[in-house]
Amino acid sequence: MQPLLRLLQDGQFHSGEALGSALGVSRAAIWKQLQGLEAEFGLSIHKVRGRGYRLETPLSLLDHAALAAECVWPIVLLERVDSTNAEAMRLVAANQPPPFIVLAEQQVAGRGRRGRSWVSPFGENLYYSLVLRIEGGMRQLEGLSLVIGLALLRALHEAGVSEAGLKWPNDLLVDGRKIAGILLELSGDPADVCHVVIGIGVNINMQAASGAGIDQPWTSIRQVLGRQIDRNRFVCDLSAWIEHYLGLHQLQGFAGLRAQWEDNHLWQGRRVSLAAGTQSVDGRVLGVDDGGALRLDVAGCERAFSGGELSLRLRDDS
Repeated sequence: MQPLLRLLQDGQFHSGEALGSALGVSRAAIWKQLQGLEAEFGLSIHKVRGRGYRLETPLSLLDHAALAAECVWPIVLLERVDSTNAEAMRLVAANQPPPFIVLAEQQVAGRGRRGRSWVSPFGENLYYSLVLRIEGGMRQLEGLSLVIGLALLRALHEAGVSEAGLKWPNDLLVDGRKIAGILLELSGDPADVCHVVIGIGVNINMQAASGAGIDQPWTSIRQVLGRQIDRNRFVCDLSAWIEHYLGLHQLQGFAGLRAQWEDNHLWQGRRVSLAAGTQSVDGRVLGVDDGGALRLDVAGCERAFSGGELSLRLRDDS
């Protein structure tokens, strides 16, 4: 069905006759394919007698040839998957050599940190997983998620979202609303050779009507800028920034990027509550240390916190 969807992605009316001619099938076959698109991908297609068919909202579909020609790493592009991170792990287990990127038009079981679901409508946002081989143990990964946050921040700024900033440890916000998130997962020997999957989700063209099921304030690049975004362009720009920051991280470690990260941390100096399960710690954000751990002033004493199960919230009095 992708060829038909690519003809319709501009959001303009196309007659059944023209669509059938372009694809070499009958108008009846076009009608059946349109019904399939609506059922399989949850798309809304307007049908107007005398004018034809059009998508309710234009799409910017990913183009493997265009991505492969410009991106720095090989691309695996899927129409639908449970999650790009899960598929990346499967490909690692099947001995596909890294580095490579897994992209999907839709996730049906996308996830974020702490087991949260990541809403993933078809053809609207970015579902991106980069697989890297890491030698020398987990020490090479210190601060990596924060470094990826810097790369993602630069890609958002380059796209025109100048208000975007970082929230420790793995979120990017605009005016207090989440626009992107990062999830790192490991496989292999953490003391020797392992693989890291860098999962990135970005709300690119999602609009308010698509937001059902999201349990926190959110926004998208399209909402901020008021126009549709070329997802292929964003993938290539993001990949270039990730390559740039990975190079800096390899040369300098996170310590060399720490000041830049703190300069872009939206909650620097703010009063926060840090939750770990049923436990909570209140303090003021001092910054991060050279390993990426959060530094808090807790009742006049500096303490450092790190771990994948931590959740940071602004205090009401901040």
